Amino acid sequence: MSESDWLSSADPKPMLAFVRGEHDVLAATTIIESGLDIPTANTLLVERADQLGLAQAYQIRGRVGRSRERAFAYMLYPSAETLTPDAAARLATLSDNTELGSGFRVAMRDLEIRGAGNLLGDEQSGHVAAVGFELYCQMLEDAAEALRTGAEELPEEPREPVRIEVDVDAYIPADYVPFEAAKIDVHRRVAAAREPGELRALRDELEDRFGAPPESVSNLLDLQRVRIAVGDAGARTVEFRAGRLRVAPVELDSDRVAVLNERLPEAIYVWRDQTIAVPVPDEPAARLGALISVADGLSAALAAREPAEAA
Repeated sequence: MSESDWLSSADPKPMLAFVRGEHDVLAATTIIESGLDIPTANTLLVERADQLGLAQAYQIRGRVGRSRERAFAYMLYPSAETLTPDAAARLATLSDNTELGSGFRVAMRDLEIRGAGNLLGDEQSGHVAAVGFELYCQMLEDAAEALRTGAEELPEEPREPVRIEVDVDAYIPADYVPFEAAKIDVHRRVAAAREPGELRALRDELEDRFGAPPESVSNLLDLQRVRIAVGDAGARTVEFRAGRLRVAPVELDSDRVAVLNERLPEAIYVWRDQTIAVPVPDEPAARLGALISVADGLSAALAAREPAEAA
């Protein structure tokens, strides 16, 4: 058969021909990573796999093994000696994560290899996984504030976030905010909020965009409001232990303790330990209510002396 005869007889849609089983082999570029689903495909050969990114290679590998048949993926590269450290790490990650549902582990490994990125520059050298999301947001805010005010150097120690241990549902469900990027942005804005007014504005925005917030979203906003209030009072830990809510350390004078007791009569302030203790029933709703009450009481206690101190 001549070349012109072959071209005239060739299927104009080779992809469909491969799906129908008319062809046994499909040669393609990396475009096949984009949602291709062919259950009968059971063998994949990737040329120069060392030049692919980890996420891209993982997606391409997922084009086979999409049915009950056992599948094989061969990642080809010139030699082990020519691999860069990052390429070797990417290929090793693919080899170590072959079971169903390993995408999250692959993504975290990709984050470790490439870095989370510097949000104020173009280099990829983030450390968000090492310090935690909330502390990372605070450190980033301190850096941005130093640039805005013209400070020559950052504070010697970043502000430590308040650790709250409470058994309540506080998250953004997928059926409320269906877009993953939007969910991440909302979580970031909640963690970065430093004033109750910011949280009120965010709540109004969420209600306007997605409707009335469900209980888990309201809990998330309330916990951050509590974190702001107790943090302003100097506290660093909030925990439930032996049927009591404990907030420490909080340094209060007698006048502020009196204001706190007016708002929350059951609160006990332990002078020696600088701890506020409140008896709480072992119920999630009661715990969250106690947290909010303590936060409101502390805010009132701190505000009670502000005019006199300013004078």
